[in-house]
Amino acid sequence: MASRKIASVKNTVRKAAKAVRKQATAARKKVAQVKKAVPARVKKLKAVPAPKSAATGELKLPVLHESTTSTGLKVIAAERGPLPLVSVRLVMRAGGVWDPQGKDGLADFTARLLRRGTKRMDADGISEAIEFVGASLYAGVNEDVLSVYLTTPAEHFSAMLDVLGQVVREPTFPEQEVVDARERALAQFANDLDDPSAIADRAFTRAVWGDHPYGRDLGGIKRTVSTFTRDDVVRFHAECMGPRISMLTVVGAIAPETVAAEAERAFAGWTGGPDADPMLPRKQEPLAKAGTVLLVDKPDQTQSQVRLGGPGFWLGHEDYFPATAMNIALGGGFTSRLMNEIRVNRGLTYGVSSYFDTMSAGGIFALSTFTKTASTREIIDVALKEIHGVRDGGLKPRELKDAQSYLAGLYPLRTETNESVASVIADMRMHGLGDDWVEKFRDRLRAVTPKDVAAASKKYAFADRPVIVVLGKASEVKPLLEGLGPITVVPASDYE
Repeated sequence: MASRKIASVKNTVRKAAKAVRKQATAARKKVAQVKKAVPARVKKLKAVPAPKSAATGELKLPVLHESTTSTGLKVIAAERGPLPLVSVRLVMRAGGVWDPQGKDGLADFTARLLRRGTKRMDADGISEAIEFVGASLYAGVNEDVLSVYLTTPAEHFSAMLDVLGQVVREPTFPEQEVVDARERALAQFANDLDDPSAIADRAFTRAVWGDHPYGRDLGGIKRTVSTFTRDDVVRFHAECMGPRISMLTVVGAIAPETVAAEAERAFAGWTGGPDADPMLPRKQEPLAKAGTVLLVDKPDQTQSQVRLGGPGFWLGHEDYFPATAMNIALGGGFTSRLMNEIRVNRGLTYGVSSYFDTMSAGGIFALSTFTKTASTREIIDVALKEIHGVRDGGLKPRELKDAQSYLAGLYPLRTETNESVASVIADMRMHGLGDDWVEKFRDRLRAVTPKDVAAASKKYAFADRPVIVVLGKASEVKPLLEGLGPITVVPASDYE
């Protein structure tokens, strides 16, 4: 029996290899044809030189070559060696905020089904083709963007881009795959009830954003996911995903002219989706539930999960650099004020952090930690004291300098790999950061002054009373929260 299985596997691999070789050969022929007959707007690549390096001079992106396919897909190619690898990121504004009413989680659900079959390959065939050449292909969503990621050896770029094109252009969403994915998602919701941190995060997101689209659960909830059908997925793909709102970023050991021609071939005939990028208005307002306390009751808990939140800013906002420097000193590093006071000096928790969560149209400033039930109020009071201390007094010069050095030292990691370069280029374009974002990042960071930090601190370090979310044993925790604001108690099962 075992030998039959081994023989079967060998036959499957041989078939996959043969299919890949056949695809690659056909692709090379098609590329030669496409190069001759490619539309003028694709054939004439627009080279965008990397901006002159800033004073620090060490970081520089490769030259960006831009083109547009006949279907309207924007393509950015950046030739980069020496490793014979290519990283691809296809992005489109089809993230969670564009879920239809009552279908929270549909964008994420659709993304996870893209690899489950196309008009020419079933799920197993897709996996075998990808794995045989040592490539990887996966899709995911955040609030704003649906992304498909591909990494492949350069010699197999043509065949693998063809696979990517298929899963994006012509997924079939087999009925049984939809049913299986829905059942897995529903089972995961039940499992999540055993993860207090996950439930606290879900409750916190809804509390700070309220009715705003950013308040939706990216993965949906039991009530919405249980209604998902194949028709829902097909409709989302047709209406929300398309070439005119998409961008293909390709970084690696591949010529830009080849990228342009291959993209024209791989995405030929792709239709559907909006004609222009859907956009949410950028505006930051006080949180609707500011000054309130949400207590999520989980009676079996001996610890409390604590979240605090207030308004932040959108990705690319002018306050990014002073606010980020402030946060590193306050709670974004292991030697931060919050870590020193709450963990080191008082021993209230093993971990505490503050962060800015930034999206295309808005953001929040938040704190996340946990502690034993009896010290729930103490950890909240100490956290608020430290945050208010920065709000009222800014940072000490040494704290600011240390934060700047820390961030400046870490940032080069964003440009170490082809995958990270592809992602940062996509982010720069999708969020309007400017093509000099990488080159000038550290100079802009180092230009932040104590006065800049003080101004940012007054705006974001809880200028208004924060939203407070606590998950724990309500019968013991509620008395400890008196005086922090109106308290609403809900069962943890509300977040399944």
